[in-house]
Amino acid sequence: MIKILFVCLGNICRSPMAEYVFKDLVDKENLSDDFYIDSAATSSEEEGNGMHYGTRKKLIEKNINFDNHIARKIKKEDYDKYDFIIGMEESNIRNIKKIIGIDTKNKVYRLLDFSKRPRDIADPWYTGNFDITYDDIYEGCNSLLSYIKNKFDL
Repeated sequence: MIKILFVCLGNICRSPMAEYVFKDLVDKENLSDDFYIDSAATSSEEEGNGMHYGTRKKLIEKNINFDNHIARKIKKEDYDKYDFIIGMEESNIRNIKKIIGIDTKNKVYRLLDFSKRPRDIADPWYTGNFDITYDDIYEGCNSLLSYIKNKFDL
């Protein structure tokens, strides 16, 4: 089983969006049994809170199922639990590494590092633009799934 943890600052906008987009893509390819997918934050600011209404609205608009998501902070032990720890932007990567320590097993990436145009995914909490965030996350999740399918021969 391939275990993936998507991470952003608060775990209410980008990382849960990535979690549920990736789950949807995996489900459509009948690969759900091959994956464990979750999300977390680098900050404890939103810990215990649900998804941002903008994320929920976008997932509903795209007919992507989601459950009662509750924000949580990444823990040091998550490094051993997951095969991929995927941040949304460079500041997430720095903060992930502050929590988990040195990435000795090369598990930490930005989501769009798997795309043809590696870049950060803007935080819609600040931009207010969930459309652009969704498009970037969808691109990144598709690219990540292609990478994993090739690497693990799925």
